[in-house]
Amino acid sequence: MNGLVSGLDRLVAAILSGGRWLLLPVVALLFLQWPLRDLVRNYSREANDLGQWLFALYVAMAFTAATRAHTHLSADTVARMYSERTRARLARAGALLGLVPWALFVIFGGASLVLSSLGVLEKFADTSNPGYFIIKLAVWVLAGLILLQAIIDIARPRGSA
Repeated sequence: MNGLVSGLDRLVAAILSGGRWLLLPVVALLFLQWPLRDLVRNYSREANDLGQWLFALYVAMAFTAATRAHTHLSADTVARMYSERTRARLARAGALLGLVPWALFVIFGGASLVLSSLGVLEKFADTSNPGYFIIKLAVWVLAGLILLQAIIDIARPRGSA
């Protein structure tokens, strides 16, 4: 079991490590859309659409990255008074009772939306540019990564972080 948890942990870490680099093209594309519109008078809408789906993928990964880095904003004033053991139990219970059901709901509840969008390779409505289906797929990426991280946190051996 420890090998499986360790493997899942490395997989999630690798996905997030690659995903952090999406921010650079997002910033570049969103910066370039104004010069493209005002100076070149072309391709600004394409830059915006590409920036949107890259941003959707980036945000989908950012939630899990923040969880792993313990950088979420949280109201933990009371929790700081608890022992480390109690906080670990609460984190596991939160993952099991909150994150796992939510992630499964998003994955299964959004299946028809995501699959229909993927099936037709949905385009952006305003521009007819390809790639809108990626924004909907990012919802599954978000839920899938949160689910995997919750499983890792629940199954991780006690005392390891």
